[in-house]
Amino acid sequence: MQNTGKTAFVTGAAGGIGQAIVGAMLASGTRVVLVDRDAASLARLADRFGAAAVPVTIDLADPDAVISGIAGILDSVGQVDILVNNAGILTSDKLATTTLADWHRLMAINLDAAMLLTKACLPAMRAAGWGRVINIASYAWKSGGLTASTAYAVSKAALVGLTFSTARETAAAGITSNAIAPAYVISPMIMEQLNEADRARQLRAIPVGRFCAPEEVAHTAAFLASPLAGFITGGVIDMNGGMQFD
Repeated sequence: MQNTGKTAFVTGAAGGIGQAIVGAMLASGTRVVLVDRDAASLARLADRFGAAAVPVTIDLADPDAVISGIAGILDSVGQVDILVNNAGILTSDKLATTTLADWHRLMAINLDAAMLLTKACLPAMRAAGWGRVINIASYAWKSGGLTASTAYAVSKAALVGLTFSTARETAAAGITSNAIAPAYVISPMIMEQLNEADRARQLRAIPVGRFCAPEEVAHTAAFLASPLAGFITGGVIDMNGGMQFD
């Protein structure tokens, strides 16, 4: 599970899942570039995690900022060995109330940024003959938005498609591409959108009887990033507490 000497790039690093992933990557000996739009939170995280955590503020909703930001990072750190596309936003709108403006903003962060970052990181991974792309999807991608809005569910389904396409294109180059699809992770983004009645209703629907912990997602990400996961590519690891079996 050790990745000493490797560099990871984690988006949405200031969120609940992001912080847990950063901690797990650092524990495996990986240097981590922390990416988020919240500069103050990133600064606090960098202070907490130490010199191996490098904070970089990028607004992933702005494609020009994404392209210039990753170019600057690659210039400064040399290359990214592990890319974790974790950043994402939610809306509460189903199809009838979804506006095109909201749709485009959500897709820009949840999908477009992941594509741009993957495209930018792959050349150095190919040259090194080793790389890991890990996309944080959601149970929403296969449930038709049972747990989320229409735009969010579609963005995560498309992210799984990007995962598969990347895996197909890079398998022979020593690069793996996998996704993790959790449901109801205990994080501010999820918990703030559920009132007490919603939480009780969802708990009744989850066979294991609890929500997912961010550390569980982080542990899975750390495994997929490890040398021991080199034979796993094009996979989607479900973390939905038994809500759906495949």
